[in-house]
Amino acid sequence: MKKVKLLSVSALSVLALGFGTQVAHASIQTDTIDEKWGKPTLVYGSSLLDEQVEEVNKSFNIQDISNVKRQVVSESDYGKYMNESDTTGVKLISSTLVAKRDKGKGISVKIVTPENITRVTETQYRNAAITAGATDLAIEVASPMKVTGESALVGVSKALEANGQEVDVKRAEVANQEVSTTALIADANKDKQGFDSQLLDNALIQIKTELAKEKQSKGKLVDDKRVAQIVKEALKKNGLEGVLSDEQVDQLVQFAKGYQQTSAVDSKEVLNQLGDLKDAISENVGKFLKSAEEHGVLEKAGNFVKSLWDSIVGFFK
Repeated sequence: MKKVKLLSVSALSVLALGFGTQVAHASIQTDTIDEKWGKPTLVYGSSLLDEQVEEVNKSFNIQDISNVKRQVVSESDYGKYMNESDTTGVKLISSTLVAKRDKGKGISVKIVTPENITRVTETQYRNAAITAGATDLAIEVASPMKVTGESALVGVSKALEANGQEVDVKRAEVANQEVSTTALIADANKDKQGFDSQLLDNALIQIKTELAKEKQSKGKLVDDKRVAQIVKEALKKNGLEGVLSDEQVDQLVQFAKGYQQTSAVDSKEVLNQLGDLKDAISENVGKFLKSAEEHGVLEKAGNFVKSLWDSIVGFFK
């Protein structure tokens, strides 16, 4: 059995507000070539075996492989975008399909094999992709086996470069730190009373937005004390004060310090996309609550669960 000499990406779990996974289906069209934007780019994980490559193609519903541009992520690519000097033992399994969207459409993310993505969510991936500098892209992720997904952005960065877009390595590094940090925190707290990953996602949007506003209003970066204050205020507003450990809060502070050192903090496009992402989270919350109410789930839930959802709804309104 041969390993594929192509490229990789990552993986993500679809957590519907902490209430389990959902079935996903590929939506990027590859049956015909888009004459405006050209072929989508398919990035394979270099550790895939030949039969796994075929499985990945099926996951993305690719009927004619000539309709996609194929790439492979190498260990050196991983080291470059993850800022890792030692990539010994790294396994690149997950794969990504990336297609250009019309200007202003923003980023969409779909995990087409949610049963094999055990840690990172679509929202976390989308949030970090914005940090990395991706704009107006449809992104799909697939894996033929269970993976955690922290290296998700490597494949996207590879796809962007393959299409002539210069990738800011510093932003890519911080974006990878973001997805790794938030995914680990969410995974560690998934069974903890008072925690929901969507609230953490929203807190992260607020942190990045507030750092940008401070830079715009003052013309300079805020000091470490103010960064920590911004992080703690965002967690409090999202009902996560006292839920995360001191170590986890410090991890978010360290990410925020790195984030404001990148060009993302000055980008109006990033701010616009963060606003769109917050709206999407709000819409997801609304859809879930409507479904829960229709099925009598909230009536049957305990007082804590009902009060948690009341606080979520109140916050987003």
